Amino acid sequence: MIILAIDPGSEKSALVLYDTGNQEIYDRRILENELLLGYMGDVVFDMLVIEMIASYGMPVGKDVFETCVWIGRFIEHSKKSFSYIYRREEKMFLCGSMKAKDSNIRQAIIDKLGKEKTKGCSKDIWAALAVALTFE
Repeated sequence: MIILAIDPGSEKSALVLYDTGNQEIYDRRILENELLLGYMGDVVFDMLVIEMIASYGMPVGKDVFETCVWIGRFIEHSKKSFSYIYRREEKMFLCGSMKAKDSNIRQAIIDKLGKEKTKGCSKDIWAALAVALTFE
């Protein structure tokens, strides 16, 4: 199954196009959200998987709400099956601890896939890859 995994943002989002069968990353990049909508129409994928916003009881600002709107736009535009993955699920699946930090998640991904397959990953692309692996 080919997954389009997205770590959404209010203006730009990270994506990973990932094949669960052979654990290959076909594409990884950060795009402006409008460009990502176009990208979604140009690539073949079976499932859309998006990191979903979760409430932890703290006040949030405009960026969080705009990110939520983009999540909805991505889902509507894809016309594919979709699934949400929450950050806490990624932490537990990849690291076995809710206390895991981004550096722990990166290392767990490298341990799982190897350094060669994760070359070119940076910034929020790690988060999109964590989404794909957690769904897998």
